[in-house]
Amino acid sequence: MCQLLGMNGNTPTDIVFSFSGFAQRSREHADGFGIAFFEGRGVRLFVDHLAAADSPVAELIKRYPIQSRNTIAHIRKATQGRVVLENCHPFVRELWGRYWVFAHNGNLVDFAPKLHAAFRPVGDTDSERAFCWLMQELAKSHASMPSVAELTHTLGELVPQVATHGTFNFMLSQGDALWAHCTTKLQYLIRQHPFGRARLQDEDIEVDFADLTQAGDRVVVVATEPLTTDEPWVPMHKGQLLAFVDGAVACQAG
Repeated sequence: MCQLLGMNGNTPTDIVFSFSGFAQRSREHADGFGIAFFEGRGVRLFVDHLAAADSPVAELIKRYPIQSRNTIAHIRKATQGRVVLENCHPFVRELWGRYWVFAHNGNLVDFAPKLHAAFRPVGDTDSERAFCWLMQELAKSHASMPSVAELTHTLGELVPQVATHGTFNFMLSQGDALWAHCTTKLQYLIRQHPFGRARLQDEDIEVDFADLTQAGDRVVVVATEPLTTDEPWVPMHKGQLLAFVDGAVACQAG
């Protein structure tokens, strides 16, 4: 199974600390990795079919001054699809004049929806097919960009139709919100004032966030497994869909 990492904040936030620990997990999830982060309405996307622990692209990301309000990262352990670049998550599509970013952890069996020309997979994964179908059905349901609450309601109706085919842990963002859906395993953590110290679980790195933040800052980090050893991670339950805005839970379904 793959590993997911997402971040949503009320101010552009550095993800290098979390990504450094996250990348170490690619020793067991070595079939590619990717990270996408929003800058305004634009998206920077970095993917590689090599393991994040060995990829020169991952080393670039660790040194890149990423400051984003919404970020999604993924390390892959292939269940469907070849180990090639086009099958690396996150995937990106355009809808309603906005970029959408998606990454999936799980395995969908016999999921072969009818897809029209606007949304077709480039690779051969169940994950990209599911993303294309979600985008297609959202486009059918709304003529223009709806509110986060409306999108959460619609996703709450669509997602169970996919989840009947297997494990469907995923993250989705259009730059304003971060949606996370849990079938088996996802955890989230909200960092806000008063900020303290945190130590990575997968690497011997510790950070004092009080030195890097201001009192009004708030950020939520979502991951398959907790990234730090000394912070209050909250497990999501099966079927839960959360929408995070400005580093807090905005609404939910399931």
